[in-house]
Amino acid sequence: MGVNSGLPVDVSAPMRTCIGCRRKAGKADLLRMVGSGTHVVPDPAAVRPGRGAYLHRRMDCLNLAERRRAFQRALRTAAALDLAEVRAAIIAAEKHTDQPYLLREHRMSTR
Repeated sequence: MGVNSGLPVDVSAPMRTCIGCRRKAGKADLLRMVGSGTHVVPDPAAVRPGRGAYLHRRMDCLNLAERRRAFQRALRTAAALDLAEVRAAIIAAEKHTDQPYLLREHRMSTR
């Protein structure tokens, strides 16, 4: 038995989990990244081969993932990873965002 948040859910949209904040979101709302040697490369079109990890396009999620070593775990590598390209992609995405990102999920009471 799951918890019903009261929010409408589109079951046809693929859902993924952000490796930073661990919240589920639609695949289109997250940035896919792929490990390429010791570099992590953004893959917004989701066409690169290899194991991918998903992250919100927010700096706080990137910092959380980095602090928790979530990139190594998600991409299944023990090597130190260079996140420069991902950091640049997130900075660019934050600059071009039309709407401020909601930091918290708003749930309505059903009582």
